[in-house]
Amino acid sequence: MQQRVPGRQRCVRTPQVHHAGAAELVLQLLRGAHLAQIAQWVHQARASTGVRPTVVLLHGPAGSGRTTLAVRATQQLKDQFRGACVVDLRGADAPLPARDALLHLLNRLGAPRDQLLFRERQDRQDGGQHLRRLAEQYQQHLTDVPVVIVLDEATSAEQVRAAVPERSESLVLVIAREPFDLGLPAEWTHTLEVGALGADDTFALLDALADDAGVQGPRPAETERLRELCAGLPIALRIAGAALRDHGSATRLAADIEVFGPQAPVDRVLALRYHDLAEPDRRLLRRLALAGRASFGAAAAAALLATDEQEADRRLAELAAAGLIENVRGSRYRPHELVRRFAGERLLDEEDPVERAAAHERLIRSYADLANTVIRLVEGRTSTRAGRFGQHGFASLELALRWLDEESSFITGALRDAEGVDGAAVQALLGALCDYCLLRGDLYRLGEISEMAQARQAKDRGPGRPGEDRSVLVRSVQWRTGIAARQLGELDKARSTLTSVVDLYFEAQHPAGAARALNSLGITLHHQGNLREAEAKLREALAIQGTSAELDEDRAWTLHALGAVLRDLGRLGEALELLHASLRLHRANESVQGEAWAHLQLGQSYLRLGRVEEGEAELRAAGQSYALARDPRGSAWTLTQLARARLLRGETHEAARDLDEAVQRHRGNDDARGEAWTLYYLGQALEESGDIDTALRTLERARTMFSRMRDVYGLACARHHSARVTRDLRAARTGNLRNSGFARQLLQDARQDFRRIGVADGEAWSCVELAVIDAGNGRLLEALGLLQEASELFTALGDVRGRDWSEFLRATLLPLLAADLGSAGSTGTSYPQEVVGEARETMRALAAESHPSRDPDLQEYATAYGLLLDQGSVVPGGPWDAWRLGMTPGRSARMILALPDADG
Repeated sequence: MQQRVPGRQRCVRTPQVHHAGAAELVLQLLRGAHLAQIAQWVHQARASTGVRPTVVLLHGPAGSGRTTLAVRATQQLKDQFRGACVVDLRGADAPLPARDALLHLLNRLGAPRDQLLFRERQDRQDGGQHLRRLAEQYQQHLTDVPVVIVLDEATSAEQVRAAVPERSESLVLVIAREPFDLGLPAEWTHTLEVGALGADDTFALLDALADDAGVQGPRPAETERLRELCAGLPIALRIAGAALRDHGSATRLAADIEVFGPQAPVDRVLALRYHDLAEPDRRLLRRLALAGRASFGAAAAAALLATDEQEADRRLAELAAAGLIENVRGSRYRPHELVRRFAGERLLDEEDPVERAAAHERLIRSYADLANTVIRLVEGRTSTRAGRFGQHGFASLELALRWLDEESSFITGALRDAEGVDGAAVQALLGALCDYCLLRGDLYRLGEISEMAQARQAKDRGPGRPGEDRSVLVRSVQWRTGIAARQLGELDKARSTLTSVVDLYFEAQHPAGAARALNSLGITLHHQGNLREAEAKLREALAIQGTSAELDEDRAWTLHALGAVLRDLGRLGEALELLHASLRLHRANESVQGEAWAHLQLGQSYLRLGRVEEGEAELRAAGQSYALARDPRGSAWTLTQLARARLLRGETHEAARDLDEAVQRHRGNDDARGEAWTLYYLGQALEESGDIDTALRTLERARTMFSRMRDVYGLACARHHSARVTRDLRAARTGNLRNSGFARQLLQDARQDFRRIGVADGEAWSCVELAVIDAGNGRLLEALGLLQEASELFTALGDVRGRDWSEFLRATLLPLLAADLGSAGSTGTSYPQEVVGEARETMRALAAESHPSRDPDLQEYATAYGLLLDQGSVVPGGPWDAWRLGMTPGRSARMILALPDADG
């Protein structure tokens, strides 16, 4: 919800409190009838039989308090609506296009973020199809969702109609100078004039302002004179009221206002107050026009004046006391639009263009330094921010991030008009803002920045300075856009974007940038399941980054990305070595977020090895770092993996509860991959809890999401477990494994996927599960061949846990096949006894020998089946009873990769 509410938060400085209180008086007492009328129209619409919006056109002159009234109405009626948003339809240089207004509304009202990041070009000749699709999505998103929408400074019916939710009981407050036909059904629309204040209302306002200033209030005749000079406009009266102390009396004030001749009432009062200011305050007011419409604080003022923040804070307080800027919250200010326009005119008239450009460049450079300082506190000393710490200290990372949260809108506005500003400063600020957007998941702003970078490049198509890199802005933003696409689960789009960025960096002979882009591309390939290609790209990045100590932090990010790939390939020993090296580098370079991701990958690696306590310790460390960096995506991933640890401990119900919460968090972050993997683990937790039907549905949802993302590894894992559950569910209903055709096909597909991407343990376990189905259907020779292949894969990988299971199941098949094997062999009737003896010996070895990673169920099964063999209960040609006796691997068997070499 976006609200601009003067006086919402009480401030320390007395003048700010006074003017906020006066504004509140105007709203509550002087516009009370208007608020009551708006509320009545809303209630009437709710009482009608149909679902329809309420559209109120608030018209009146600029400075009459229309926007303030609309925001106050929004606050007063907030309990009846589910959100609110203010859209400034003025735009930067021209009225805001309907497309941009819809994108802003969709962002503020919680629409899917992919539509906000991947924007069609505004000049695309598609006959308005993109705009129609956007409008349809907007209408669909707000169907039966009542919200309040404030359309500030509307100039045409087209602007308004595009933003009216037609299928909800929403309130749309349209602010305009003059009334006009909205082209909407008559029963939806109402018109309300917000005009000048009358004599009594003016007297009440000026009396309150005088009382706050500690001076005598004006007499009725003086009040009427001031009302005439200010045309009864609240903004002019408030500024005039703030001048009562400085001008001694209301009579003197009126005379001083008249000195400034026949101007518009607000301009005349502003000219007086501008004349009253000291030159440093005038200079600051003029230069605030460079700051756009967003709120600002002392840091911006200090940059504009080339002074320190303490002096800037004092100047802002003086401007607020003069009534020229308003405190919006905390120590942040914003001038009224009329004040901003006046300041812009003075800036053009009174300041040399060189001084204006220098002030603007200081603003951009100062904010680039500050923003990069904040991001560096999160990411560490990467090659993009080495040595950028500057003199801007923050007491804590939390305060630094809070500062950037407050300043992000201002920074975006300041970047819109950066003509003549040094490109390196603009690039630094854009880069920091992009990284902030990725950290916060603000893909709407990242889409805005992408458009700004493209527009700037389009303007700079002419010949540049020798050695100037014209594509650097677009390259930098494209890189972050590719990362954002990956976060959304748009992996194909992310891959194509990042591939082109890698080429651009190499063409520009920028090896450090190329290595960073290769790292991002490698991670994307990992997420797609292209593990061998991902390894190749990440090793290529490491080869570049290994040549310079300045790239240590970049190398740390690549090391933990490569460690994650090797973990999924089953090379846990190498993975742990790389992840520990990455963690050391992250700590040395003070990267809070880098440490968090390294801890997360280490935790997952330990869980894969069955070292649950060590895994949980790493995951808790990751959670603390994510909380410090205020990274919601990372926190959600940590919750998923901690729940997975509970599942390994056997706490199935608790794990299912935590995983369900994690699904909601990932969904709130628009992290499709996080949601898919969490659903995958949730399906396993539900299976262990005994809710097989729900488990199967959950695994199928994960399978669908992986398929949509084109994540081959995730899809293979989901297919594998979905096949297991499908097989067991149908077998439980029929009493046998003969109705397992669909499960077998899923396992075959999983086996092929695992083989294609090089995941040997996945392929081996798919062979084991296929052997169970084949053996249960009497295809014993086929099952034996599959188990032999699985055993070879487990042995090559070094997974003793998986090898134990393949050998056990093979030993359960050999006695049944003895007659067949004997007739096919050359040793006659003695061969069956050899086969049975081999099976008996395997069982004895499994029962006698133990290791920490062995599945505890297997020890018991080997002893029991050995007894059956000794008693002669298993005879050649008999049925395969291992499945009926429950002596097959369960869900948890595959969850641990037992690699003795990685246990150190």
